Amino acid sequence: MATEGSRLAVIAAFLANLAIAVAKFVAAALTGSAAMLSESYHSLADTGNQGMLLFGMRQARKPADADHPFGRGKESYFWSFMVAVMLFAGGAVLAVRHGLDALADSHDVENLTPSFVVLGASILIEAVSFTVAFRQFNKTRGGRSMWRAIRSGKDSSIIVVLLEDTAALAGLVVALVGITLVALTDRTVFDGVASLVIGVILGLVAWLLAVETKALLIGEAANRADRVAIRSRLLAMPEVESVGKLLTMQMGPHDVLVNVEVDLVDGMTDAVVGATIDRAEKEIQAVLPGATNIFVEFRGSQRS
Repeated sequence: MATEGSRLAVIAAFLANLAIAVAKFVAAALTGSAAMLSESYHSLADTGNQGMLLFGMRQARKPADADHPFGRGKESYFWSFMVAVMLFAGGAVLAVRHGLDALADSHDVENLTPSFVVLGASILIEAVSFTVAFRQFNKTRGGRSMWRAIRSGKDSSIIVVLLEDTAALAGLVVALVGITLVALTDRTVFDGVASLVIGVILGLVAWLLAVETKALLIGEAANRADRVAIRSRLLAMPEVESVGKLLTMQMGPHDVLVNVEVDLVDGMTDAVVGATIDRAEKEIQAVLPGATNIFVEFRGSQRS
């Protein structure tokens, strides 16, 4: 369910950004606005980014095989990291470059009506995409703050879409303010400044996405609350005396690897030990339904 919701949010963002990119390029050509051209590249980069996310999500669903015994869930993390790179190179850098060019060389910004129309329509379309992503994000957010949920989230695709849409809305508002100031003052410097601000916004979002997806890509543990819950469930078993080392690794948005050491009470037969380990795995899956690879090791038990 969560995966399908994430996919829906990515598709909505892809369609929205594609429509907005076309409209912005037309408006940029008609007006000569640097801020509008920066926003055009921004939306074009976002469209390509959503395409990469969809590809990564499809690859991540492939089953485990001999070459990938733990599955390919981290494909989604890799492509999310690539989105961060592309957002910086294809959005932030170009926006800053066009802003600096606009400030260095005086340029005419004419016939601003298309820009106002496109920016207004783009804000509405982007708001719809943001709403879809935010609703899906809230389903997995729980009682955590938005910032904490982003930092501890394991579904990189929905985080990427949410932050991209947030940056897009902020960029649209900045571009609208810049164009409005140009219309009111007839000073094109505001157009260049708006382009620079858009570039800074995109750069900050790209940096945040890179940091978050890197942590998941190199092997982040399951959430602390889930690790505590696993220990509690295992210790509640009468056959378990203590729980030793607990290692977890997020292998994908909804796929976790768990390795845990348990001390069993003395005097258990081999049959009871086997049944206890099977039950321990079920207890772990009750906490983490996505735990598809579970390794329970027992130690220190005197069997009869």
